[in-house]
Order: sequence, then C-alpha cells, then structure tokens
Amino acid sequence: MKRFMKFAGVPLAIFSIVLVVPFVNGVYYTFTDWDGFETTKLVGFSNYAESFQDPTFWSTLRFTALFVVVSLVLVNAVAFGLALIVTSKLKSANFLRTFFFVPNLVGGVVLGVIWQFIFNSAIVALANKYDWELFKQSWLQDTNKAFWALIIVTVWQSSGYMMIVYITGLISIENDVLEASQIDGASPLRTLFTIKIPLMAQAFTIALFLTLRGGFMAYDVNVALTGGGPFRTTELISLHIFQDAFANGNFGTGQSKAVVMFLIVALAALVQVTVSKRYEVQR
Repeated sequence: MKRFMKFAGVPLAIFSIVLVVPFVNGVYYTFTDWDGFETTKLVGFSNYAESFQDPTFWSTLRFTALFVVVSLVLVNAVAFGLALIVTSKLKSANFLRTFFFVPNLVGGVVLGVIWQFIFNSAIVALANKYDWELFKQSWLQDTNKAFWALIIVTVWQSSGYMMIVYITGLISIENDVLEASQIDGASPLRTLFTIKIPLMAQAFTIALFLTLRGGFMAYDVNVALTGGGPFRTTELISLHIFQDAFANGNFGTGQSKAVVMFLIVALAALVQVTVSKRYEVQR
C-alpha cells in the first residue's frame, strides 16, 4: 500500500484537486443561489426546474443531438476512408498522413475565423463570378445551411485525428490473416467487410467515443464560426451554457444545465461503448 501511494499519491492528488473537487463544488452550486462569487442560501432543485422550463435549453439540446449524430457518422466515415487510403501501397502515403492530420493541429478559434472568411467572402465571390446559385449567399447567414457549414468544418478538423485511430486498427491486423483471405480468393471489398472491420472493432469503439464526446463538448468552432447565429439556430449546448451563465449572469441555472449535459454525455457514451464492445472480436 505504501509503495502504491508513493507512486500514485501525487497523480491522485492532482486529479482530485483539478477534477474531482471542482466537479463536486459545481454540483453543490446547482442547489444554491450562487451568483458567481458567493452563495447565501440553498434553493433545492429550483435551478433544475428553471432549466427544464427554458425552451431555448431544449431547442439547443435537440440541435446538439442532431449535430452529434451527423458529425459522428460523417467524421468516422471520412476518417476510415482516409485510413484506407494512407495504408494502401501508395508512394505518397506518408505525405498524405501528414496532410490529412494537419487540420487537427489548427486551434478551433483560428479554424473558425479561417472558414468564416471562406464562407463569407471566398466562396461567395467565386459563386458570383461563375453563377453558382447555391453559394451566392453566405451559408453562415442562412438558418438551414449554417448547420451544414458547422458540420463541414467539424469533419475537416476531426477526420485527421480519427484517421490515426483507424490506421492503428488497420496495421494491427496480422498479415497472415490477410494473406489467407487472398489465397482463398476473397475480393478486396469482401476482405474489408468480413476481416478488416470485424478485427478492428476496438478502433471503432475508441473513435466513436471520442467523436461523441467531442460533438457534445464542441465550443470553440461554434463560437468562432457562427457564434450561435443566425438567430441562435446553430447554438450548441456548450455555447448555450456559457451564454446563460456568463452573458446573462444565471450561474445557478447555467451550472445545473452543465450537470444535465454531463449526465447526458455520460449516458450516451456508456450506451455507445457497451454496444460497440459487443462487436469486438477477441484475438
């Protein structure tokens, strides 16, 4: 026990100070009239009741759920496709790995500013020059197209990182298994669906979990690209909680919404991991 505490004591202490204590305090504040500086009394579940009665909270939560589902599918589909490309016998495979991964290194705020210029100026200018009706108006100013602009930027940023996860899964498959499938006359497509994907199910579990968590916690790109507009139609739950707490001064309800979001993310992640684990092949 002494040896365990000698090596694990400091990390556990840091983990408790940085994560556990603030989380417990945050939960406590949801039951008080906290104004960001001090509390004077306990208010029970009134902050939660007020949060659930806020129609903007529910509309934002529905939009976030839609964003998570669409980005989850597209990010992983693109990432898996990129992984297949860079693990094939291409001379430029190493260059392509770096090229596809670079967008992940760009900060979310910088990324949002860059793509804001692309959607508001570059694409609009080209559309007016070549008469592309679909792009003549900035997508960020359209209540329907702004969602897809947010999806495009998210996929562009996150696919490279998830590609690394899938590359790890693909190269972990033993060559003997792949050679045996070739000897048996299996086509590349059949090998992909009957051998590669089942044997790298663990990579899918990890990538789906990371994408799910990232979708619910998306904030910086949302702020920099759309700011929740137009008319708050692209406001994700993280941005909504920040606005409620720091812009409107509703720290009690803002913190209670954050706790609700934590429970939703935890439940969604638990279900996803549990379901994904069933498809993993023991090797």
